[in-house]
Amino acid sequence: MEAAVLAVVLFIGVALWSSSSSPAAAAAGTKEELEDGDDQRGEVTYDGRALIVNGTRVMLFSGEIHYARSTPEMWPKLIAKAKNGGIDVIQTYVFWNVHEPIQGQYNFEGRYDLVKFIREIQAQGLYVSLRIGPFVEAEWKYGGFPFWLHDVPSITFRSDNEPFKQHMQNFVTKIVTMMKHEGLYYPQGGPIIISQIENEYQMIEPAFGASGPRYVRWAAAMAVGLQTGVPWMMCKQNDAPDPVINTCNGLICGETFVGPNSPNKPALWTENWTSRYPIYGNDTKLRAPEDIAFAVALFIARKKGSFVSYYMYHGGTNFGRFAASYVTTSYYDGAPLDEYVNFDQHNTPKVEFRNISLELAPKSISVLSDCRNVVFETAKVNAQHGSRTANAVQSLNDINNWKAFIEPVSQDLSKSTYTGNQLFEQLTTTKDETDYLWYIVSYKNRASDGNQIARLYVKSLAHILHAFVNNEYVGSVHGSHDGPRNIVLNTHMSLKEGDNTISLLSVMVGSPDSGAYMERRTFGIQTVGIQQGQQPMHLLNNDLWGYQTTFSTPPGNDAVTLNLTSMGKGEVWVNGESIGRYWVSFKAPSGQPSQSLYHIPRGFLTPKDNLLVLVEEMGGDPLQITVNTMSVTTVCGNVDEFSVPPLQSRGKVPKVRIWCQGGKRISSIEFASYGNPVGDCRSFRIGSCHAESSESVVKQSCIGRRGCSIPVMAAKFGGDPCPGIQKSLLVVADCSNADLAPLPPSLPGARRARRSLSLVVVAAAAFGRGTRAVGHTDSSVIAELPLRGGKGRPVFESACREDSGWTTAAAAAAGLAFPRLLHGRVPLVWLNL
Repeated sequence: MEAAVLAVVLFIGVALWSSSSSPAAAAAGTKEELEDGDDQRGEVTYDGRALIVNGTRVMLFSGEIHYARSTPEMWPKLIAKAKNGGIDVIQTYVFWNVHEPIQGQYNFEGRYDLVKFIREIQAQGLYVSLRIGPFVEAEWKYGGFPFWLHDVPSITFRSDNEPFKQHMQNFVTKIVTMMKHEGLYYPQGGPIIISQIENEYQMIEPAFGASGPRYVRWAAAMAVGLQTGVPWMMCKQNDAPDPVINTCNGLICGETFVGPNSPNKPALWTENWTSRYPIYGNDTKLRAPEDIAFAVALFIARKKGSFVSYYMYHGGTNFGRFAASYVTTSYYDGAPLDEYVNFDQHNTPKVEFRNISLELAPKSISVLSDCRNVVFETAKVNAQHGSRTANAVQSLNDINNWKAFIEPVSQDLSKSTYTGNQLFEQLTTTKDETDYLWYIVSYKNRASDGNQIARLYVKSLAHILHAFVNNEYVGSVHGSHDGPRNIVLNTHMSLKEGDNTISLLSVMVGSPDSGAYMERRTFGIQTVGIQQGQQPMHLLNNDLWGYQTTFSTPPGNDAVTLNLTSMGKGEVWVNGESIGRYWVSFKAPSGQPSQSLYHIPRGFLTPKDNLLVLVEEMGGDPLQITVNTMSVTTVCGNVDEFSVPPLQSRGKVPKVRIWCQGGKRISSIEFASYGNPVGDCRSFRIGSCHAESSESVVKQSCIGRRGCSIPVMAAKFGGDPCPGIQKSLLVVADCSNADLAPLPPSLPGARRARRSLSLVVVAAAAFGRGTRAVGHTDSSVIAELPLRGGKGRPVFESACREDSGWTTAAAAAAGLAFPRLLHGRVPLVWLNL
């Protein structure tokens, strides 16, 4: 779409909604009921405008979070942060292969505890969109199907095939029955308001001919027949049969969605892609917030959309071997909540609309209230920007702490698990329980064949191949996500007279997650050929290695990672939990690994002696591995004076809002300028217009606090520094641990407390010419505040830990003993001494 200037009016209230209450109020009301846990409520229905929850149309914003890509310890924080971000609904797939890894044997424990995850969502007052599938794709191992399904006789996946339909119906019924038994559907008092059957089937439907539409009709009827009391949907399925709702997935559904296939169905956007999922060999691709905001506003305005789900809101981690082909262990790290659960200039042409002059950026949408006042513009997303920092807290460079053991190259045919006069298909042989399969063959070289230098030719449909001849490494080759399916190794080798053993290690980097006739896909070595020839020999010493050591858990609450930059390719375990595959030797076009930091959830760790095991297949230096903590240490806000405050804001003045995460506080201001600062949050400098008070005003408001808000107005900075010039405020701040940050100089004198601040003053005592006060903003820190004495001079400036206990000379002189501050806030006490 060409960049265009668009002005869109959204009438919020009775103009679009039959209910007398606004969508926001309606959603709030039903969520209050949800938190109260009503036992009986009406069904969730819909009309041509929206989902109808308890008789009221609702405008809903959803965030996709997959329970299996995080841990139960992380769920409360993830959901709380999503709620604070304005999310009404948590959407998740249901992963068949984690719940039924062996036919008839179910697992709903640990991070697969679907009920516990939904209960946590309910406890925090949000709705649930349950995408049962059971095919999910999701860049997930085998598209979510358990591999035993592959071996069911006469099966054809996702078609009008009786064996497949039987197993699919069994699992879907199992999940729906469990949700009903736990009372989790909305009419029962639960949070589930909509479910999904199948997933993006339209992409492959033509491949099945007449069987495809029959399967769609069957899947819809089967799901509706389970009578959940909430609607069902099919994403990317324009022919979704009534009453199932067809929905959109994509980047720009305001442009690409054909719309509901019935005037009685609402426009729902089930996947608004927030970034690009990372794959090995590619650099990270992020999506600008302004682009997302424009797409959402356009969908609501042009398609009358009333449900938007951000995919992903938190991507998480592909633990173990659950990532699909070439997909990295880190999943959608560029989502609003990154893997660790942490949170540009445009021309503005003037547009005349109903005799009102508006300034709009190219390809932007402004939302007007009463056709006059701008309440939101997509090109001015006043979101805080943050920079992540990985801090190495422990090096694993002590060789005495490592144990190394070598796995020899497989050469003995008599010890093979399978033997035969054919090349076995890899996934059928391994049942997708391992990435590795040895192919071993004996080749007899006769003296009459001439020179002992030969060429080895191997063609494979796996992802990586390592070749050994007579226990000597002769070469490797690997493919890529967007490259051809087959990989070819064409290399020299040296043969001895008589029997030679050729050992080929075939490696998968994830199984397929999509495509028609997925059960028929073949992998592994296809062709092996030897050609005698005259070429120089090329040898590299390399084997399949295993490494093992222990490490202690870093203190604090920051996310923990392993920096594996020094390694090659393999898999890593911590205390028996696989945190996934690593492949740092496969560089992206930028020259950097697609992923070098690997998340270890704190729930996997013990206080000390954590066992770290790596299986390395390409060689590497484990002594350079470090244990890191990941945190957002720099935060930034950039807002101009014509920006519109958020809708939920009570004020009318635009503000820069910044805050630190993970219990940290703002420790310093790296840059602050009210005027026309040049650059952005990554590169900045003072422009031709600058208020000299900028830094002191921002420090006064922010230093020592978890977050602060500074109005973008001339009066705040002592007047207009340059009349006639459009001004903005750019602030870049650093965050540090709470116990390192002194509280700000926020009290103007000893005898007047500023009760409007979040500061709690515990006591004050006269001491010499100055005045001392002790205060805190939460239970973790108390500090002496730098107060000003009679001559306006700072007297004290220091910080102390909560557990140090306070008995000072000043307090003793005043007959006071400063108490320890316990958890929770302390009532205000002000003493005139």
